[in-house]
Formats: sequence, C-alpha cells, structure tokens
Amino acid sequence: MALPYFYVAQIEADAITLDEDASKHITQVLRMKAGEELMLTNGKGAKAKGHITDDHRKRCVVTIDKRESEPAAPVKIAVAISLVKNAARFEWFLEKATEIGVQEIIPLLCERTEKEKFRQDRLQNILTSAMLQSQQCWMPVLHEPTPFSKAVEVTSFQQKFIAHCLENEKQSLVSLATHQSAIILIGPEGDFTQREIDLAIQHNFQPVTLGRTRLRTETAGIVAATLLCNQQ
Repeated sequence: MALPYFYVAQIEADAITLDEDASKHITQVLRMKAGEELMLTNGKGAKAKGHITDDHRKRCVVTIDKRESEPAAPVKIAVAISLVKNAARFEWFLEKATEIGVQEIIPLLCERTEKEKFRQDRLQNILTSAMLQSQQCWMPVLHEPTPFSKAVEVTSFQQKFIAHCLENEKQSLVSLATHQSAIILIGPEGDFTQREIDLAIQHNFQPVTLGRTRLRTETAGIVAATLLCNQQ
C-alpha cells in the first residue's frame, strides 16, 4: 500500500515537527500511530521517507529514514488561463492541472475577464493538496494574475499556442504538440478578442483548436493540459 504524502517547506532536518493541520490529519483522520511510515516532500523535488516518533495531535514528529530527489519533468508545460467569474470552477482547474502534471499556471487578465478576488493562500493550498493526493514531489508555480499583453511576451517556451473559438485559420493542438516545452493561452468565457488573438500571433503563438465542441474555460484548460503533458 502506498504511503501517504505530506508537505513540509523545509525537509533537511533529521526529525521534523509537522504543523497542526497535518498532525491532526495524521492522528485523527488517518489514525496513524508512532512507528508508522509516511512520505514528506517540499514540492521542489525532494522527498523523504520517515516514521512517526511522536503522534501528538498538534505537533506530530517524524524521523527521517531515507531521502530521495525526484528529477523535474523533462519538458515544461504551462497553461495561461483566464480567471473566471465562478471561483470554484477555477479552483477545480488548479486541482486537476496539478494532478495532470502542469508545471506552471498563469492566471490571465483578458479584455473579457470578469475579475474576481485572487486568494493566493487558498489557491496555493489547493495546489499542495492536489500534489500530495497524486503523490508528486513537484508543485506547479502559480503566478500572480497577469495582463494578457504581458503574458504573450514570454520567450522561454519552444512551442506557444493560443486556443480560441473564432472562425480563423487554426490547427489541431493534437497535431502540433511535440516533446518540447510549451505554453498555451486559454481565454475567458467570452473568448479572446480579435485584437488579443492578433497580438498573440505577432508574438509567435500558433492558433489551435482543442476539438469540435465549444468548451468552458476550465474544461479547455484541462483538455489542453492533458494533450500537452501526455507528450512528455
């Protein structure tokens, strides 16, 4: 049976005291006792196997038995996606994108984005939970909300795509995605404007389609993430 994963920012010590939330989960939800094993990760590739030496419900102590380092994915995949009016739907996207293996998430502020409060702490906790649930050791980088005009200036990706619904010339993302680093732009509920599409193309983004049906913003983000991450 796979060992449960828990997050700690610092993983270097030989004995690590977990915070109250993790301690309660271990002792009261999982009902783990002293001597039982678990995994710790810092979300940056480091992980450690340890055993509980003090099953205190607020300050659980884990002694490290073995350390490992997991290499980052060979190809970097980023999804730049518009914030949506329904915050729960954006949170759902963050959770699933993390499980799929996206390395970077850039919340976009587009011309038709209906701005919502961006609760960095809450969203970071969602990423952490999804990383642990899927037993990964790398947490996606979640950027601050970024204006569309700034997001298209990125130069660190070998492939750059923009998915939109206008009747312009587009190719299938399936046919273009290769084993290269890639970023894709996903628009708001009202889609990108023609001006935004033209600006992206000027910055060497390729227009793509994700399929024959019109998708919600968060669904489009997940489809794109799945197609790109499966190329790794």
